Amino acid sequence: MKLFNDFIYLLALIVISPKILFRVFTQNRYRQGFSERLGKVRRNSPDKKCIWIHAVSVGEVNATKTIIAELKKHLPQFEIVLSATTDTGIEQARKLYGADLKVFYFPLDFSFAVHRAFKNLKPDICLLMELEVWPNFTSKANQLKIPVVVVNGRISDRSFPKYNLIKPFVKPVFGKVSLFLAQSEEYARRFISLGGRKESAVITSSLKYDTAPMTEKVEGTDLLASQLSITGKRLFVAGGTGPKEEKIILDIFKKLKKQDNYSDLRLVIVPRKPERFDEVAKLIKNSGFELVRYSKIKSGEKETANQDAVILGDTMGDLRKFYSLAAVVFVGRSLVPMGGSDMIESAAMGKCTIFGPHTFNFKQTVQTLLQAQGAFEVGDEKELRQTIQKCLDEPQFAQKIAQNGQKVIKENQGATQKTIAAIIRLLKEQNSR
Repeated sequence: MKLFNDFIYLLALIVISPKILFRVFTQNRYRQGFSERLGKVRRNSPDKKCIWIHAVSVGEVNATKTIIAELKKHLPQFEIVLSATTDTGIEQARKLYGADLKVFYFPLDFSFAVHRAFKNLKPDICLLMELEVWPNFTSKANQLKIPVVVVNGRISDRSFPKYNLIKPFVKPVFGKVSLFLAQSEEYARRFISLGGRKESAVITSSLKYDTAPMTEKVEGTDLLASQLSITGKRLFVAGGTGPKEEKIILDIFKKLKKQDNYSDLRLVIVPRKPERFDEVAKLIKNSGFELVRYSKIKSGEKETANQDAVILGDTMGDLRKFYSLAAVVFVGRSLVPMGGSDMIESAAMGKCTIFGPHTFNFKQTVQTLLQAQGAFEVGDEKELRQTIQKCLDEPQFAQKIAQNGQKVIKENQGATQKTIAAIIRLLKEQNSR
């Protein structure tokens, strides 16, 4: 079976190679970690037992924070190693953990790369954040009797039908997973229907509730506000935006600025993908606005920003600072069918949070927030503009929505402890065999 998988991967690689090469040369992606993607990786403490955690990108890496902290506390005899797939995931992992953890690129699922990675790391357990279950990876772990656990597990409404189409191929892969620690009962049912064993599904809720800091103040925001000349201004932050959304946001902002009661309003746009920073910068300029790139302020290349400029958040790790200063927040990749960006972070900070209808990656969170009147869902540009105006015109109303949202996040915390308990229990069962 592994040779069949390798053949399929090889064909797929040939098909998408033009796209990969385009991104290598135009977006500077996939240039790092080539040897690690082929399984050449070394641990920092090979004499210890090992927990291998894999997180695809930034969101999944951020979700590891409470898990890793608790694993260190309860299982100090284990070395924790962390892999990621994307460049931004690796960058965020190194930013969070520095030299404390071995951080490396996840191996391609070719059998030789997976074999080499397992041989070098010798993990005692593998924790896969959200899903990211690969055939050769799970087969090798199963062959070596190493338990594989899906942590913070979910299968979105968009992904589930696709998995069903290839269920004969998915079923044996899911059957090799020891535990599915699912965010909701619905996700647990999906894992089982696709081949997971009934006893393998445990509902833990979402780790993102636990990792989102419940605070309105973030270190460094006063300096940021001063540098960008937004102290005392009302700030509209569009975070985690996707293609086509930035134009919608700029059009709304242009209409609002024509009204005298929004003369103090400032706009920050933070695209979800770093490779789109230059594209969005051009869009802001072409829309007739003065542009300030926060990266230039942060690096010292430019000292201050014009008071009327649209701010482009083109740095990594500063979104929470912008959120902390916001009067109203729009969470992107949701007016376009991209599944949404993380709205938990904004809601946890007590911010009035708005998102569009395309939030299938955060279905359970969205349902919970809307039921508690802790956020707004809008259907299009017109509804978004009207909702922003209402929140700005009625700050007490906006504050109530924000308080409801923050309460929802607090009430749904606890996934970390359930997850750690399940992992420790599994390790004990493994050792007793």
